[in-house]
Amino acid sequence: MSLKTLTFRVPEKKVAALDSAAAHQQRDRSFILNEAVDQYLSLQEYHLALIDEGIRAADAGDVVPHSEVMKMVASWSKKKKSA
Repeated sequence: MSLKTLTFRVPEKKVAALDSAAAHQQRDRSFILNEAVDQYLSLQEYHLALIDEGIRAADAGDVVPHSEVMKMVASWSKKKKSA
């Protein structure tokens, strides 16, 4: 894997927290940043997959009508009052 240098601005407090995390893990700053970027990209990929899944379901008509959702929500309120 080829590496590329990336430069960006970060508040000093975040740099201090980053360095502290790196020291606790006995790693360098680059390792911690790479782990953070990997986690961020993984989460983004997961979210996009969920959105695509929702769009496919909507396109297939596999949805609950708004009026039905409103009835369900209203029933939750009634259950709390009677409890």
